[in-house]
Amino acid sequence: MKLPGEEETGGGVGPSLIYMVIGVSAFVLIVLFAVFQGNDNKRGGSEYLQEIQAQKEEEAKQEELAAVQEEEAKPKLRAEDLDFWDMYPEEEETESTADAGDVSAPSASKNPYTEKAEREKELDRQREEEQQNEQQNDPATDGKHTLITNRDGSEEWVLISPYLTKNTLDFTKMEDKAGLKRYMENGRKTSYVGVDISKHTGKVYFPSLKAAGVDYVMIRLGSRGYSTGQITLDENFKENIEGAIEAQLDVGVYFYSQAISQDEAVQEANFVVQNLEPYRAHIKYPVAFNMGFVSNDKSRIEGLSREDKTTVTVSFLDAIRAAGYVPMIYGDKEWLIKEVDLTKLQNYDVWLSQEEEIPDYPYRYAMWQYDTDGVLNGIDGGADLNICFVSYSER
Repeated sequence: MKLPGEEETGGGVGPSLIYMVIGVSAFVLIVLFAVFQGNDNKRGGSEYLQEIQAQKEEEAKQEELAAVQEEEAKPKLRAEDLDFWDMYPEEEETESTADAGDVSAPSASKNPYTEKAEREKELDRQREEEQQNEQQNDPATDGKHTLITNRDGSEEWVLISPYLTKNTLDFTKMEDKAGLKRYMENGRKTSYVGVDISKHTGKVYFPSLKAAGVDYVMIRLGSRGYSTGQITLDENFKENIEGAIEAQLDVGVYFYSQAISQDEAVQEANFVVQNLEPYRAHIKYPVAFNMGFVSNDKSRIEGLSREDKTTVTVSFLDAIRAAGYVPMIYGDKEWLIKEVDLTKLQNYDVWLSQEEEIPDYPYRYAMWQYDTDGVLNGIDGGADLNICFVSYSER
């Protein structure tokens, strides 16, 4: 019996079922294709990576081979290339050995390691020569210079003149006794103890000086004013010279000069000679010329050149010698070496002022003032102490 709404068909499977089977089959085929394709891609990627790895291994082998070849190409270090072989002198080839060898054989070329060692040795030699030259050129050690302290306190090395007579005193022979220096030779005193005095010294007790071992005194006779230019007699000159003579001390004098011309120098010398005339027979020691700058002020001689000061000095000393006295120039190391020309003053004795245990003045001198603030019985306050190496009283 046919129900309402049913259609008549020929029976069997309907079209929808067929379509569904076809769709499922297609999907399965697509999935299988995708799987197979993925496997193919994996196989291709793996092969590519294997090829890259093989290429890198090949390049590494090539680099290693190149390094080995480069190392083999380098010169080989031989025993004779080692530095310590240079410590032993090479034996000279004997005549027989030379004959036995092949004289025509070419000499071996120098190894680069040997050449480097030789260059280093040469550099060491050059550096050693430079150090020796520096030491030889050092004015403090070359024995050709002497150190000068200038007025302003600065120091400079001055070349020692080869034309001036050098000092030959041996200061190992110097000894101190009661604060006074003595020069001893073979156990005998060959020097003379002295002091220099002026109005600035104050009252002097000459018998006490004699008892203390003083042999002579250098007395300031007078001076020229460093600003006014006026010549004056030392206020204590007469008292000092007569006291020294009475105490039987040998006497010398000095004059403080500010002469700026030859005429003024001669004028000063004449003044000295006139005032010495009453005491001529007692003047055993020199008449000294003392020219110098003043402290904390400007003196008349500031404008004089070294040549001018030398000319003035010679004029004074020549006039003193002409009057029958022994002339002498006084000065410190700086004055004697830098302010005057000693090559023109070699005919005069030098009185050096240098307060050092051992003076480093390089030239000859007859008298040395070694202390300007000494302690001495007979002088109140500081005493100017001197030592003389010449026996003027026996001349």
